[in-house]
Amino acid sequence: MTHCPRFDPPSRSAARQPGAAPPAGVSRGPWRLAIAGLAVLVVTGCAVPTGPPAGPVGMAPAEARASVERLLPSTLKDRAGWAADIHMALVTLALPATAENLCAVMAVTEQESGYRADPEVPNLAKIARDEIDRRADAIGIPSLAVRAALALRSGDGRSYAERLDAVRTERELSELYEDFVDRVPLGRRLLAGHNPVRTGGPMQVGIEFAESHATRRPYPYPVAQSIRREVFTRHGGLYFGTAHLLDYEATYDRMIYRFADFNAGPYASRNAALQHAIATASGVGLALDGDLLPGPGASGPGQTERAAYALADRIGLGEAAIRRDLARGHAAGLERSATWQRVFAHADQLAGKALPRAVVPRIDLKSPKFTRKLTTAWFADHVQTRHQRCLGRIDAMRAG
Repeated sequence: MTHCPRFDPPSRSAARQPGAAPPAGVSRGPWRLAIAGLAVLVVTGCAVPTGPPAGPVGMAPAEARASVERLLPSTLKDRAGWAADIHMALVTLALPATAENLCAVMAVTEQESGYRADPEVPNLAKIARDEIDRRADAIGIPSLAVRAALALRSGDGRSYAERLDAVRTERELSELYEDFVDRVPLGRRLLAGHNPVRTGGPMQVGIEFAESHATRRPYPYPVAQSIRREVFTRHGGLYFGTAHLLDYEATYDRMIYRFADFNAGPYASRNAALQHAIATASGVGLALDGDLLPGPGASGPGQTERAAYALADRIGLGEAAIRRDLARGHAAGLERSATWQRVFAHADQLAGKALPRAVVPRIDLKSPKFTRKLTTAWFADHVQTRHQRCLGRIDAMRAG
């Protein structure tokens, strides 16, 4: 098991969750903004969808919990509690407790955290300090001012520097930041919403995703302080991680595409397949990253959009219709759109075969925490291996 959590969301969307020695092609914007805000406060004197369609019927509750408990590592504390929380996540999301679903949740959890509700991040304190120093230097903040900021007393009596040196988990770093925001004058006004910790918990699910999901669907547990804090608990992290992994309608024929989506964002594998078809039909090389349209603030059409427009006459659609369909890239039903159907019909004919309707996105994962090159395909493949191993063990248990 390799674990490498993230502070920054990938470039595709805030929901993008790279994994295990997780996350996605990344912009460091939120982290940089947060660090800049901390330094600036000191220098300025302020410092102080509906789920999947009906499918197979799952195991009975007792069988599901017992199966999960037997599959969990023998050294894991409170295996019964882990099994109950994994099963409850599926039940409350109205997802069947099939071997496929149970093993999918377990495979991601094992990959992301090794079954730790609040996993430690190697060298987290150094990573955080290096990022603070790098950002402060980039915007011209003297190191003396940074040290002054960190010398302030925090809510637990220790200085922020002492707490920063002691952080081992994302939860601790997130709580340090929230404490700083609450205690510094104008902190909440200037820094609220810019907490650099973007993922957490046993499945390393995105906090922004969890907060959004909780507005669409009732969270089944009492909220002690905030949804952000719930992500760092075992039950909350498993619930939101399961929702991100399974609680959306997709026509995938293999679970590996959901694993890729867990890392790259919902429907990324489906969208990458459309990009592949557009590239095949147009002859334009495209990055198969699942981004059908450019992000907010873009000055013009993106590469995928331009390549699709080049096919307008051949598929009998205008640019407005194509753009309208591409805008459905973050939701279910893109496969029923005219653009999807006509692009694939044309591309299949040119290729002389049916092109894949799902493709694992080709995304390099970037983060200050990574010490080697990782990709979405790497993540999906590793989780898929764990998933297949889990299914094999269930088959063996049933046979025995």
